[in-house]
Amino acid sequence: MLGAYTFWDAMWTMIVFFAWIMFITWVIMLMIDNFRRKDHGGGAKAGWALFIIFFPIVGAVVYTIARPDTAGDYGAETGYAPRETTSTAAELARLNELRTDGAISDAEFEDLKTRTIAAS
Repeated sequence: MLGAYTFWDAMWTMIVFFAWIMFITWVIMLMIDNFRRKDHGGGAKAGWALFIIFFPIVGAVVYTIARPDTAGDYGAETGYAPRETTSTAAELARLNELRTDGAISDAEFEDLKTRTIAAS
């Protein structure tokens, strides 16, 4: 039995296996995309999900063609942006500027300088 299974049969089996893996991954990604979209409501999401589940090949192709170009841009506007930080030297320079302008007294300057240096 094993002798009848040639090299090309093994190659064809691997091609089919990995094609199925790619197709299943594609369908899963489409389902994720469908449920993350904010441009259509719950009924449309359910409809697309049922269409993709019951007619997977046609549903996946139609959904891929019909979806807008910007449908996959989730979270691009809400990305992590670190707070702008200042160095200890910049903070001390700002405190000195406030003292020379008369906004803070010498005692306040010394107190804030001590806190700034201690925090760094």
